[in-house]
Amino acid sequence: MTDTDIEPTETVNARGAACPGPLMDLIGKIRSVEPGAVVCLLSDNDQSLTDVPEWAEQAGNEVLAVESHDDYQAFYVEKA
Repeated sequence: MTDTDIEPTETVNARGAACPGPLMDLIGKIRSVEPGAVVCLLSDNDQSLTDVPEWAEQAGNEVLAVESHDDYQAFYVEKA
């Protein structure tokens, strides 16, 4: 996916963190924002490609976009 025009409310930089660190960081930030807010998670952990969408679906949140960059992904998650 290419660069998106989504403006996140908050950004979590979890690059360099081992699994499940990026997902735990995202969950913590999602809990602290209002419904409708968009949190951008930056992760270079390939496990996030499955963990984030699975968690978002279970938690009722929505993954709006996933951007692939050279050495990391950016996940845009909207809080339900």
